[in-house]
Amino acid sequence: MKNQFLRTVLALVILTCSFYKAGAQNIQAEAKLQQYTIRIGDQTKLFISVHQPANAHVNFPRLTDTITGKVIIVKANKPDTAYDQDNRSDVTVTQSYLITSFDAGTYTLPAFSIGSEGGVLKTNELTLQVETVKVDTTKAIYDIKQPMAVSYTFWDWLHDNWYWIAIPLVVLIGIIGLILYLRKRPKTEPVIQVAKPKVPPHIVALNKLNELRDKKLWQQGQVKQYYIELSDIIREYVEHRYETKTHEKTTDEIFTSLKYTDIAGVNKELLRQILVLADLVKFAKEKPLPADNEQSMDNAVAFVNNTQRVQLSENREGGNTHV
Repeated sequence: MKNQFLRTVLALVILTCSFYKAGAQNIQAEAKLQQYTIRIGDQTKLFISVHQPANAHVNFPRLTDTITGKVIIVKANKPDTAYDQDNRSDVTVTQSYLITSFDAGTYTLPAFSIGSEGGVLKTNELTLQVETVKVDTTKAIYDIKQPMAVSYTFWDWLHDNWYWIAIPLVVLIGIIGLILYLRKRPKTEPVIQVAKPKVPPHIVALNKLNELRDKKLWQQGQVKQYYIELSDIIREYVEHRYETKTHEKTTDEIFTSLKYTDIAGVNKELLRQILVLADLVKFAKEKPLPADNEQSMDNAVAFVNNTQRVQLSENREGGNTHV
């Protein structure tokens, strides 16, 4: 029984090894050069390729600066993967390097190691021949050539400095456009407002008194309304004539505010008769006689005429001024 178990384990190990060997045999590594012979300082490419199943994983060697002491790596490119045209399950992964050398000689590039699941694979060795520049000793030695003169045309300068032309040109076009717009835009004509001549307060008051007289309010029994309007007309005149507030004031308060005005005493009596009688009618239900109503109107007209502001008139022809 024990021998049977050992034989089974051994068979599995052999089978597993055979499987990995078969897998390793499907992976092939190769190295080649773009040019096997170059001159000193020239560059060529080194290709390291691995042909493998698409699902296999391999590790390329990590080459950094040099391959040998005299062969230098200039640039390492990214790996490139290409599928096999005959078998899409296989791919070829190629890692390329740009290499050069500055010493003449023959250099052997060693085999590169590729890590895979089946083990480490080795590429083939390469031989790079680096040749020196042949010198014809039969000819004389010449000086180094001077730098070549390259013509620099206006179009070359314009190509390098186009913005120095474009930016001022755009600004200039903008300024010209703005000037044309400002010149041709419709101009707004100024609106001339004619100031209405201010009507003197005594004219306003006399007109309103005439209108009130024509209403014939007291003749129609509207005595209170007659005195309300008569009082308002006189209060408004006094307010504009003497620039003092009269509305919302009592009669006594009005006379107090007119204490220092130039109203003559007789005119103050006219005003007092109007306002006091109006207060009695409005607040004490006083019923004045028709003669009193007429007298109030006459007093109001007389007060306005006697206290109107003196107007200065100018005699333009003679140049004299009188009050």
